[in-house]
Amino acid sequence: MVTQRASTRQGVRVRDVADAAGVSLGTVSNVLNRPDTVSPETRARVQAVMDQLGFVRNEFARQLRAGTSSTLAYVMLDGANPFFMDVAQGIEEEAQANGLALFLCNSSGRSDRELSYLTRLEEQRVQGILITPTDPDAAVLDELVARGTPVVILDRRRDSATHCSVAVDDVLGGELAAGHLVEMGHRRIAFVGGPSEIGQVRDRREGALRGLARAGMEPDRLVDIPTTGLTVAEGARAGERLLGLPAQTRPTAAFCANDLLALGLLQQCVSLGLRVPGDLAIVGYDDIEFAAAAAVPLTSVRQPRQLLGRTAAALLVREVRDQEHRHEQVLFAPELVVRRSTRSSD
Repeated sequence: MVTQRASTRQGVRVRDVADAAGVSLGTVSNVLNRPDTVSPETRARVQAVMDQLGFVRNEFARQLRAGTSSTLAYVMLDGANPFFMDVAQGIEEEAQANGLALFLCNSSGRSDRELSYLTRLEEQRVQGILITPTDPDAAVLDELVARGTPVVILDRRRDSATHCSVAVDDVLGGELAAGHLVEMGHRRIAFVGGPSEIGQVRDRREGALRGLARAGMEPDRLVDIPTTGLTVAEGARAGERLLGLPAQTRPTAAFCANDLLALGLLQQCVSLGLRVPGDLAIVGYDDIEFAAAAAVPLTSVRQPRQLLGRTAAALLVREVRDQEHRHEQVLFAPELVVRRSTRSSD
């Protein structure tokens, strides 16, 4: 029976637990790290002492001995975008299923911030890193692997097979969006895109051009409305420019590079009293939760957000644990979800 509790958790050591439970240091260590090697009775006694003393294991010390931690990390591109939080939820589910914790880092699309996080995560000896990189071909991703930290690229692709990657076919997604708008009778379509250096933006625009070409339409039927970011505010500003074009040449539909842009554009239309889709049909991309809940439910190209995260995390765990692991490049097909922003009768 333990008769005295330590004053602070930080002051309770493994030796204190061993003395109070009447067992060796090795037995306490086994209870913590290899519980199956300890009899149920002894294990229960040691655990009861730990609970009574308020013992908390020193994970940092274990990491020093093992040379690695029991955590994965995800460096996301934009923590303000619900898409990436949904992806992170999928990663977390897979990490927990494998007895691992997850660090979340937000680069905010800045390469300097991304590099800072990668440096710190390597110093913390995380088991592996998932990343939606600002540049999927950045040399630092190769350097991390060369130094022993596995890296899986998420929502991006590399031309080479040097890393595992999980992404969605954004060219196909753009083609689905443009094809749907053409099917709805639109002959001049705006592409509301973010910064052109973002690979997904380029791919989605390329897909839109393919959709027009498939319908026998010229490339100039796609009117570019560039933005400096992929946010609701940028979508609203794009709406001002788009709706300010002369009526004779103004597009009757818009394909936005993500749902946040589309929601901003929709907000601008509503504030000006314009009808969606009567005056302007709108298609977004990602199909985040807010797309279906918008004032006018938004047609969107759906990505399997949580599945992306779970698949990437499973690949990373496999790479960490299997010396014979071979890199895989997983590419999911997107799906068009049609709602009232393009088809008012629905």
